[in-house]
Amino acid sequence: MDSKQFAIGILSVTAAILLVASVVIHSRPERALAAGMTAAGGDYVLTVGALNASEELLYVVDSAAEKIVVYTFDAGRKSIVPVDGVKFSEFREAAAQQGQGKQQAPTKGKKPRGRRSRRNP
Repeated sequence: MDSKQFAIGILSVTAAILLVASVVIHSRPERALAAGMTAAGGDYVLTVGALNASEELLYVVDSAAEKIVVYTFDAGRKSIVPVDGVKFSEFREAAAQQGQGKQQAPTKGKKPRGRRSRRNP
């Protein structure tokens, strides 16, 4: 066996291995996940997030209307359907109500209760 035939044999085996590897890689389709991708255009910001392992959500923020709308993909109908929409004013109102509940001033005559106000036996 001369060196020319040996080189042809090695190249043929290498080509066969690469062909098999290429077929194996491309025959298994992988799910396309777009988690963490964001796009902005004009007054809109679009981003995606996963609700669980099998369901992804599309969040559309409309800064002009101060609103966020959430969409999901319905595989049965093969369409994107809205899940929920919330105005930012609702977030502000909820935060203000929560803040008012936490920032109540203590009444006179009552000592604050906690670890430091307790006596150790």
